[in-house]
Amino acid sequence: MSFISFNLPVKRLVRSFVAVCFCALLFVSNAFPALAVTNSPTKGEDKLLGIEKEAQEVVLDNPMSLEETQEKASKGPNEVQGDADIEKMKNPSNTNATSFEQQVKRVVGSIKGDKE
Repeated sequence: MSFISFNLPVKRLVRSFVAVCFCALLFVSNAFPALAVTNSPTKGEDKLLGIEKEAQEVVLDNPMSLEETQEKASKGPNEVQGDADIEKMKNPSNTNATSFEQQVKRVVGSIKGDKE
């Protein structure tokens, strides 16, 4: 029956191999977390060049007056960006995500048997 059990050096080798594989898995999962989230890892995030250009211009120029600040802020989300690349920004109107409250209502409604 001695052929069934591993001898001591083989056990150490197997344990070491499992430990190395586990460490490699931890390293890869910490080093590349974005690959698990994106559909296309080569795409990356959108280039918001208009926002970057506007921000650089604001930094290099003199401080804006109150009127300039209000005028730019009325065009977009804030006074620095204005309406630069506004079509690329994520907002509730261009996303199909539902809020947590809506998801809970839908689940509770399906449990109750309500039709929405």
